[in-house]
Amino acid sequence: MSTQVTKNSGNKVEPKAAKYPPLLLDKVFIVTGGSRGIGGAVVKELVREGAKVAFTYVNSQERSDALMNEHNTDEMKVLGVRADCRNLSDAKDMVVEAVEEFGKLDGLVNCAGITKDKPLMMMQAEEWQDVIDTNLTGIFNSCKASIVTLMKQRKGRIINLSSVSGLMGIAGQVNYSASKAGIIGMTRSLAKEVAPYGITVNALAPGYIETDMTMQLKPDVRESVLNKIPLGRFGTPEELAQFVTFLLSDAAAYITGQVFVSDGGLSLG
Repeated sequence: MSTQVTKNSGNKVEPKAAKYPPLLLDKVFIVTGGSRGIGGAVVKELVREGAKVAFTYVNSQERSDALMNEHNTDEMKVLGVRADCRNLSDAKDMVVEAVEEFGKLDGLVNCAGITKDKPLMMMQAEEWQDVIDTNLTGIFNSCKASIVTLMKQRKGRIINLSSVSGLMGIAGQVNYSASKAGIIGMTRSLAKEVAPYGITVNALAPGYIETDMTMQLKPDVRESVLNKIPLGRFGTPEELAQFVTFLLSDAAAYITGQVFVSDGGLSLG
């Protein structure tokens, strides 16, 4: 790779950083659960790479406003939409608002999710259903609400946030593991359905990431988890966001139906 250089008034030659065009210039994406955590990092990264983003939130009005204020200076780049994707009509409204504001839709990133960890013998039916409804049915609704728009234009990207819990199972997470395993099956099936329309569908399966969820871990539990991760640390939302950017870019046009694990080696056993 060649490097541009500039000369100063003396004989010293200093490197000049090469400038690359944004990967997602003028693209439009929806990010569910985009007001905080992994979703918030994804929104910021996509905007940094030239995209315009509509993100959903349910309760985080203050964070939503802060995110929009941070990015919306000369023009509207980020739109916060209050929508509960457990409700199909909310998901449909989300797509309508995004297209009305930005004029099109290039893809969907499903980040919304919750945990309600508890051993099965103590888990209430409502705790099972809440996690399934949010993590799995929520993605079904978002995909269903978006898919016709993407199919009509014969191109698009869908990325679903799963988890290593859906691959290897984690004690005390029967509901969460079931929902995240379901996402993997849905991702692979949908990828086959919409491939003829130029749409790719992939999943990310992160391990322990530094978010509000993991910050709630007790110190002894956190230490125990860290001891099981070969890289010896939790991942960051920014690391996942950068990979999401790649999967949304033209460089990933031939990748579909895949599950990408980012867990510091946790699932190696």
